[in-house]
Amino acid sequence: MGMQYLHTMVRVKDIDASLDFYCNKLGLVEMERYDNEKGRFTLIFLAAPDDVDVAKSERAAMVELTYNWDPEDYDGGRNFGHLAYRVDNIYESCQRMMDKGVTINRPPRDGRMAFVRSPDGISIELLQRGDALPSAEPWASMENTGNW
Repeated sequence: MGMQYLHTMVRVKDIDASLDFYCNKLGLVEMERYDNEKGRFTLIFLAAPDDVDVAKSERAAMVELTYNWDPEDYDGGRNFGHLAYRVDNIYESCQRMMDKGVTINRPPRDGRMAFVRSPDGISIELLQRGDALPSAEPWASMENTGNW
């Protein structure tokens, strides 16, 4: 079972204050920034100085700051987003978890991404290594369950 830790996502209300904390005070390094006008959000990936090479080559071992352009209050821990892991085969990984009683909250309909939740409600994102796998059943027509 191939699996690699990718990132932890945290929602932030103020990009400048957050970058001041994470970069200037904590010492993380900004690796990548992505503005999505359609979705109205910005993603900023940060790495610890000793993880910069891994972050550059494998886009791994990072913190993802997510800034939603429209104001939103994050209650109930919603500012903590998810853990993310890269897997060798997303369909096999999801099937193995389903066989063990795990609900696939967001099935890998696209052959690339799925979400599950821990017993404590923490979202965990699974991402296919490399290109998305070809669409396959039962995943292609599987509905979402709950939220993630």
